[in-house]
Amino acid sequence: MVTRILFVCLGNICRSPAAEGVFRHLAEEAGLGHVFVVDSAGTSGWHIGEPADARMREAAAMRGIRLTSRARQVSQDDFDEYDWIFAMDATNLRHLRRQAPSDYHHKIRLFREFDPEEPGADVPDPYYGGPEGFVEVLDIVTRTSRELLAFLTSDRHTGTHDPA
Repeated sequence: MVTRILFVCLGNICRSPAAEGVFRHLAEEAGLGHVFVVDSAGTSGWHIGEPADARMREAAAMRGIRLTSRARQVSQDDFDEYDWIFAMDATNLRHLRRQAPSDYHHKIRLFREFDPEEPGADVPDPYYGGPEGFVEVLDIVTRTSRELLAFLTSDRHTGTHDPA
């Protein structure tokens, strides 16, 4: 069985492509690349068709991770097609829940619910800061993706997230 995951931020050029690339990289390293379909999108359409921010691509490349996605906006079809939709922050979580039919709300979660250090926090947007912000986002996304991957491949995975 394949699990389909969508990571979502505002513009789909920093945080969500980083989560997509890191999660895919970790799954492939674990020999589980075939188990997941991973994508990313934005709640806005500002950057449609653009690659991830060059600063994020550079920071990821320094860790051996390639970010190859092109920005796109969340569509209504995404709520049906994906098993899990992870928002990078509370604002995008609210936006997704407003956009999604109520039957799909159980699929939409805050990504950092799985962060072992700061569960439930936002992934900060590094766009207007310096290079250290991109490194910080990659640190957050990596540790959270590790926990998410462990959860999704464990006996605890039942289709809904119960952090207890």
